[in-house]
Amino acid sequence: MRSLQILVVDDDDADALMIEEALAATETQALVDRVTDGREALDYLRREGSYPQARRPDLILLDLNMPRMDGRETLAAIKTDDRLKAIPVVILTTSGATPDIVASYQQRANAYVTKPFGLEAFESTVRQIDHFYREVASLPDVRA
Repeated sequence: MRSLQILVVDDDDADALMIEEALAATETQALVDRVTDGREALDYLRREGSYPQARRPDLILLDLNMPRMDGRETLAAIKTDDRLKAIPVVILTTSGATPDIVASYQQRANAYVTKPFGLEAFESTVRQIDHFYREVASLPDVRA
């Protein structure tokens, strides 16, 4: 069992911290990097700008509502880029709106998870995502 390399794309410091703490509590601690908006995420994923040595993630946790470039635009860019589209993207957001859910799956999100309220529920949800992608799912080798 290997640990996952996870890219968290979320502008909310508190949510990002809760994600990192939940993943740190797992038996095979994930390696977590974080960026705060879609433009920064694409720079990271393409190893451009400030990220020439960025680690290719096994999984992306993507918030929808962010400044500069939101999660919807970011997801579309990832899933239309031949170098990036095989990386699983889980939308992890506060929005439970049907149009957001439908649009995310239409843009090829691998899963859509609404952030639960409360620390324990939030951390449990993050650990379940980690467990699924680490122990249940078969992931492509995208660490190029």
